[in-house]
Amino acid sequence: MQLRGAWIAGILLAALLGGVPLAASQTTEVPKTLRDGQHDWDTMFGTWKMHLRRRLRPLTGSNEWVDLESHDSTRKVWDGRANLDELEADGPSGHIEGLTLRLYNPRSHQWSIYWANSKSPSVDVPMIGGFNNGRGEFYDQEMFGDRSIYVRFLWTNVSENSGDFEQSFSDDGGKTWEANWVTTMEREKPGQANVAPNPDNHDGQHDFDWEFGKWKVHVKRLAHPLSGSQQWQEYDGALDVSKIWNGRANIVEFEGKSATDQIDGLSLRLFDPKTHQWSISWANAADGTLDRIPIVGTFQNGRGEFIGFQQNSGRWFLVRFIFSGVQTSTVHGEQSFSTDGGKTWEANWIEDLSRE
Repeated sequence: MQLRGAWIAGILLAALLGGVPLAASQTTEVPKTLRDGQHDWDTMFGTWKMHLRRRLRPLTGSNEWVDLESHDSTRKVWDGRANLDELEADGPSGHIEGLTLRLYNPRSHQWSIYWANSKSPSVDVPMIGGFNNGRGEFYDQEMFGDRSIYVRFLWTNVSENSGDFEQSFSDDGGKTWEANWVTTMEREKPGQANVAPNPDNHDGQHDFDWEFGKWKVHVKRLAHPLSGSQQWQEYDGALDVSKIWNGRANIVEFEGKSATDQIDGLSLRLFDPKTHQWSISWANAADGTLDRIPIVGTFQNGRGEFIGFQQNSGRWFLVRFIFSGVQTSTVHGEQSFSTDGGKTWEANWIEDLSRE
């Protein structure tokens, strides 16, 4: 669970912690000198009820708090190397629906924690950290008003049936910390943490409803995009699409195998009720990080078009993904790159889905 905006601070992380979307995912053997933390969140899987306390005016000297009651549901992705956490809370300020996506990086042996909420569904720059001796610490640096502060997450006393979470701010370089979110958790029975139904007003928020469920997928992937190469790799695999916020968001889990490698990936899609657009971000298990810049777009007459920017080796280019031929049992998808402002496009990822 994560309830604030964030900016990564590499220097802060080094001091306090010690330490291409379509790339193939390879299992990395963990050196004996580094702790393998890819299953740190396994005890969290399932549903929870939570009591939250939020400080109303952090870093002002105020000690006025507000209380919220919430439900939370956490499930595994990539066999536990990632997880999705859905939260809904009610309090004096109204109803909150949010999600947290946690991704494990097998190279750095750290977790990235991303937050989004349904009212302003964009993905924050992540908190970074890990667990040690049952204590989880995650840090970043962000702007608070007109000043830069440090932000810290602490997870403690985590067990099969309970756990404690605290978010704190520091405006003196980490010498002192002021808590502003304090959460106690208690395990609850499955099925009690359902997000309230959202009326379907046909504004685009259910454009991906057709995709929920499991699919077989065949993929052709250009091995070296924007190089003039025509060397393609082919993968066969499976796709699993799950709804979030009653369809106003969803997560796609993909697994594909070729003759030489394997891709384990996911896409997080969020609907913005203000712009009526969808944003799509990608992550793969090889590095456990989410795209910095999502692709954004909409569906029109059964065709979905999403465009954004990407960077490779210091070079920026346009990226476009198109869904076409959408049927209840089949769909075609194609990703392309452009280096001339969209005048021409080179396809590099072509997928055909069929319902299992």
